[in-house]
Amino acid sequence: MTTSANGIPASRRGAFKYGDRVQLTDPKGKLHTINLAEGGSFHTHRGWIEHEQFIGSMPRGATIVYPKDAAHIVTLGDIHPGARVVEAGAGSGALSIALLRAVGSSGEVFSFEKRPEFAEVAAKNVEQFFGSAQSNWHLQVGAIDDVASADERVRDVDRVIYDMLAPWENIDIAARVLRPGGVLICYVATTTQLSKVGEAIRSQGNFTEPHAWESMVRDWHLEGLAVRPEHRMIGHTGFLLTSRRLADGTEPPLRRRRPSKGAYGASLEES
Repeated sequence: MTTSANGIPASRRGAFKYGDRVQLTDPKGKLHTINLAEGGSFHTHRGWIEHEQFIGSMPRGATIVYPKDAAHIVTLGDIHPGARVVEAGAGSGALSIALLRAVGSSGEVFSFEKRPEFAEVAAKNVEQFFGSAQSNWHLQVGAIDDVASADERVRDVDRVIYDMLAPWENIDIAARVLRPGGVLICYVATTTQLSKVGEAIRSQGNFTEPHAWESMVRDWHLEGLAVRPEHRMIGHTGFLLTSRRLADGTEPPLRRRRPSKGAYGASLEES
């Protein structure tokens, strides 16, 4: 493991190597932290695990999209075989894998990632999952507003998925590359981000009223008559927001309800 000038271990992306610190979880949920060493092994009362088994496996670099959220993106976003999908950013490649499986060999996925180290991890993870590089996956390093504008292939796409810090800054890009009827999906972590991207979509004028939701998953302990919720659950991971691209010249449908008092501040309500 490399260290910085002050002696603190520096972060590293890519597959596990000897010297890396990893965290293991046993069947009871207890966490064990070990340093991978050549010839080393981790012992438990049920046996042992050789450290060499971890070498070359997939670590987590960028924040990963949980399966529950990837499933919602694929299903409620109607990612279908043959679809052409734009994804920004690629992160660890987890969502890229789900998208590639959904679009099949007849579809295409264009993934954009600003950070080269994340793009490198995503490329390795996707290739490792499928067993080879995917010819219908186009991973490019750079901001979507710069790279997509120069790529003539990124036009009239079926879906745009934003998993980035500030998706509200790229709503115009989504409107430009989406075909009429195409779906925009945004994945954000906080209510502040959710509010900003929702208002940006409304202000842009080329999309339907955005719809937002989140999902939470709770496992259950099931053993004979001992049936109860598990003590741990996958709670909040992120918010999902969807909207559909309108045809040019189409006015966005009017809201069914008036905004609640205080929703936009006193100055706006008085105007």
